[in-house]
Amino acid sequence: MLALSGVGGIALGYVLRVLIGLAQRGSVELDIRQKLLHAKEQAARIVADAEFRSAVLETERLASIEEREGKIVVREERLASREEFLDSRQRDLDEKEDDARVREQETTRAKNEAENLSAERAKELAKIAHFSEEKAREELFSEIERSYEEAILMRLQKLEAHGRERLESKARSILTTVIHRLGNAVNAEVMSLSITLPSDDVKGKIIGKEGRNIKAFERATGVDVLIDDEPDKITLSSFDPLRRAIAKIALEKLIADGRIQPTKIEETVKKTRAEIADIIKQKGETAAYEAGVIGLDSRLTALLGRLHFRTSYGQNVLQHSVEMAHIAGMLAAELHADVAIARAGALLHDIGKAVDHEVEGTHVEIGRRILEKFGVDKRIIRAMQSHHEEYPYETPESVIVQVADAISSSRPGARRDTVDRYLERLGDLERLTSAFDGVEKVYAIAAGREIRIFVNPGKISDIAMHTLARDVAKRIQAELKYPGEIKVNVIRENRVVEFAR
Repeated sequence: MLALSGVGGIALGYVLRVLIGLAQRGSVELDIRQKLLHAKEQAARIVADAEFRSAVLETERLASIEEREGKIVVREERLASREEFLDSRQRDLDEKEDDARVREQETTRAKNEAENLSAERAKELAKIAHFSEEKAREELFSEIERSYEEAILMRLQKLEAHGRERLESKARSILTTVIHRLGNAVNAEVMSLSITLPSDDVKGKIIGKEGRNIKAFERATGVDVLIDDEPDKITLSSFDPLRRAIAKIALEKLIADGRIQPTKIEETVKKTRAEIADIIKQKGETAAYEAGVIGLDSRLTALLGRLHFRTSYGQNVLQHSVEMAHIAGMLAAELHADVAIARAGALLHDIGKAVDHEVEGTHVEIGRRILEKFGVDKRIIRAMQSHHEEYPYETPESVIVQVADAISSSRPGARRDTVDRYLERLGDLERLTSAFDGVEKVYAIAAGREIRIFVNPGKISDIAMHTLARDVAKRIQAELKYPGEIKVNVIRENRVVEFAR
C-alpha cells in the first residue's frame, strides 16, 4: 500500500513537473519574441538614422566638392591669363633683344669704321708731317682736346662750383663752431682814468703853488690832469694806456705819501716806471700761460706783456692775441694741423707792435726780426708773418692764424674804428713834432687839441722857441688833418744842478 502511494506520488510529481516546464517554456518563447520585435524596431531606427546621416554627409561632401571645383576653375582662369601675359612679355623681350642685337652690330660696325678712319688719319698725318707714331698720337689727342675743350671746361666748372659749395659749407660750419665756443666780451679801452681823493686838501697839494705840482706831474707823465670835472675826483686823460697806468700808480703813491712837490713827483714817476716793467713781465707770462704756449724766452714774454698797454681799434692787443691763440688752436684741431704751432703763431703775431714806435718798419717785419733774434721755431715765424698777407701762405698754420685774426677782430663789438683813427692821429701828431731838432719830449693832450713840447734849453733859446712853435704849427697844418685847431705849447726850462760834498 505504501508502495503504491509512493509510486503514485512520484507519478503525480512527474506530471506536475512536466506541466510547470511547459508553462515556463511558453513564457520564455513569448519573452524572446518580444525582445526580437523590440530589436527589429531598434534596428529599423538605427538604419533610418544612419541613412539620414549618410544623406547629410553626402550633401556636405558634394557642396565642398562644388566649392573646390569653383576655386579650381577660377585658378585655372588666372593661370591662363598669366600665361597669356608672359607670352606677350616674352614676345616683347624677344623683339627688344633682336633690336639690341641689331644696334650692337651697328655700333660695332661704326666703332670699327671709326677706328679704321682714325688709324688711316694717323697714318696720313704721319706721312704728311713725317711724324712718328707717338708724335701722331699726341697730335690726334690734342685735336680731340681742342674739339671737346668747351665741354671739358663746362664739366670742370660744374665740379669746381660743387666742390666750392661743399668746402664753403664746411668752412662756415667750422668757423661758426669756433666762434660759439669762444665768445669773450670785449671791453673798449677808455681814454681817461679817475682817481678818488680822500679830501679837498689833497687836491690843493696836487695843484701846488701857482700850479707847479700839477705842471711837473703832467710833464713827467705826459698825461692831461683834469681837476674840476668832479669835486672829489681827479681825471687822468691820455691816448697812451701805458702813460695812464704810470700816472695813476704814481699819483696814488703821492697821495698816500702826502709829500707832493716837483722833486718828489719826478722821483715817484721814475720808480713807477720801474715797477711797470715788472707788471709788463707778469702780464706777458700770464698771457703765455693762458694761451698754452710754453718755452718762450723771458725777454720775449716781457715784450709780449707790453702789448697789454697797446690798443687796436679800441681792442686790447694782448687780449686780442690770447683770444687768437685759443681760436687758432680750435681751428688747427678741426683741420688736423699743428695745434702748438698755430697757438704760438697767433699769440706772437703782433709782437712787433710792442716796439713799432721805436723801430722803423711794419709791425710784421719787426716781429719777424724779434722772433729770429730770440731763436723762435721757424714754423712759428712762418705762421705769424702772413696774417696781413705781407708774406705768402707757406703752411696751413699761417692760414689758420690769418683766419683767427679776422675772427677775433671782425666779430661784432670787437673793435671801434673811430677810436683807432683818433689814436693814430694823436700818434702822428707826436711823431711829427718829435722830428724837430732840440725837442726832448712831446705830449699830445686835451684830446689832441694841444701839443705840449719840452725842448732842450741848451739847443733852443728863448727866441728860437717862437720860431719852433711857428714851424711846428705850419707843418701840422700842411701834413695833418684835424678838426678845429691845435694849440702848440713850447716849454723851455733851465735847470742848474750842483752837489755839495
